[in-house]
Amino acid sequence: MPLTRAQPAPGPEAMETVPPAVDLVLGASACCLACVFTNPLEVVKTRLQLQGELRARGTYPRLYRGFLASVTAVVRADGLWGLQKGLAAGLLYQGLMNGVRFYCYSLTCQAGLAQQPGGTVLAGAVAGALGAFVGSPAYLVKTQLQAQTVAAMAVGHQHHHQSILGALETIWRQQGLAGLWRGVGGAVPRVTVGSAAQLATFASAKAWVQEQQWLPEDSWLVALAGGMISSIAVAAVMTPFDVVSTRLYNQPVDRTGRGQLYGGLADCLVKIWRQEGPLALYKGLGPAYLRLGPHTILSMLFWDELRKLAGRAQQQGA
Repeated sequence: MPLTRAQPAPGPEAMETVPPAVDLVLGASACCLACVFTNPLEVVKTRLQLQGELRARGTYPRLYRGFLASVTAVVRADGLWGLQKGLAAGLLYQGLMNGVRFYCYSLTCQAGLAQQPGGTVLAGAVAGALGAFVGSPAYLVKTQLQAQTVAAMAVGHQHHHQSILGALETIWRQQGLAGLWRGVGGAVPRVTVGSAAQLATFASAKAWVQEQQWLPEDSWLVALAGGMISSIAVAAVMTPFDVVSTRLYNQPVDRTGRGQLYGGLADCLVKIWRQEGPLALYKGLGPAYLRLGPHTILSMLFWDELRKLAGRAQQQGA
């Protein structure tokens, strides 16, 4: 049964409809394409978020200062390819998380939830939480790989993984199956709020832009405008959870697999607030927005255009 993605904006043409399984493939593909372009920003963001961990400002050397200086520091330490550290794990995460996220979001829209007041936000939040849980092992490895660098430029705990498969094997052997989902308590709220903000604001912003009739109704610029608005909301609500998630995933663990620095989401939030100050929850905000902005725009743009093609192909084949 075809699905209507969201309540269509008033006008002669409704959004193309595709089955949830097609949305799974399209959503995963679109976000993986976006990841290739935005992964360097993710590397810089991870380093900035780990810098000065649980230390008051001014008591540690700032190896990474701002976006451009941090990019230069990464290239000097790890070479140009260092900006694509963790790319394979990032692609795996985007495919798993967003495949599940878009599929579940489509199912909730198909059930009519998106047409209810606040339904789009709720659908996005639920879909994001499920996607974050499924993709958590890949994000765990991605974070640890991106934090790794030469000793002189190291921030945060260094795990010394050689590859994504080697990292998964090491974690499995030392911590068991549960170890692959360590830190998921920070990832689920991170993606839940981000997904709700992204999916809700993108659908609403795109519908609003269509209503204004500033741009041709079928133009990709409509999706671009919706993505630009969506990225502001995502960066605002997601960054504190992003910092916490990075810390939980990268912290060292004891022999039982328990974190040595943080006991969970609440403990991490409290320790960062008390020892680093409230602004530390927005560490890496610049590259976080620069990463979230293009990633949101590219992923939603790719997804929207792919859905149009899929919807038209489905109509032609009917």
